[in-house]
Amino acid sequence: MTVRILIKGATGRMGGNLVKTIASNEQTTLAYAIVHQSASEVGKNVDLFPEVTYSTELEAATDFDVAIDFTTPESTLATLAHCQKLKKPLVIGTTGFNNEQKELINQAAKEIPIVFAANFSVGMNLMFKLVEKAAKVMGSYADIEIIEAHHHNKVDAPSGTALALGEHICKALDKNLDDVAVKERNGIIGPRTKEEIGFSTIRAADVIGEHTVWFADIGERIELSHKVSDRITFARGAVHAALWLAQGQETKLYDMTNVLGLDKL
Repeated sequence: MTVRILIKGATGRMGGNLVKTIASNEQTTLAYAIVHQSASEVGKNVDLFPEVTYSTELEAATDFDVAIDFTTPESTLATLAHCQKLKKPLVIGTTGFNNEQKELINQAAKEIPIVFAANFSVGMNLMFKLVEKAAKVMGSYADIEIIEAHHHNKVDAPSGTALALGEHICKALDKNLDDVAVKERNGIIGPRTKEEIGFSTIRAADVIGEHTVWFADIGERIELSHKVSDRITFARGAVHAALWLAQGQETKLYDMTNVLGLDKL
């Protein structure tokens, strides 16, 4: 069976890589390429899929198996509502959602299967499991710091992946990230507390994505790092998630840990 995929944000950085990945995968084809109304490509044919035109008409896009959205929170929520109405599965790679918006996704997952992940690379999802293991061993006494770097056009900080790393650490330590996260340090702030998890953000040039977690004790520290050199890594993971959803997963909210079976490690 060929899985027909709708891409929202098809001319963006991720959108272009998703189109390439779909074209190179024998199991997938592009059903719709949805773009913002300001995109210069509106009405033009997609190079790798000449039978598909770039369109702004999400509501008219109904003949697809799975949707993938890497855009903005507001745009993604429109895709979410559309998929709910059609009872279609959805892959969400957008970051920057607030708690209220995340709750809308949680509620929608009671009606349609959704893969919602901060990062779709296999390596980063393995790192999520590794930081959980490290936290169980060192988290009760080590200072924990998360450093992330991205390109200068990224609009949210800390990155969704950095926050996800914090969530996985807190899961292992039975803590709430909102209670222990320190995202800003400036001026005379006093000594570091043992409870806090610090976040440091770098925005520079064309850095695609780099994340490092420190578990630091007096005299030694563990550093776990992941670096991405090509966005196609994320696209391959997202298409893998779309194919997994198309196999008929039950109505639920999933992440890449589920898609890759990492909980079995």
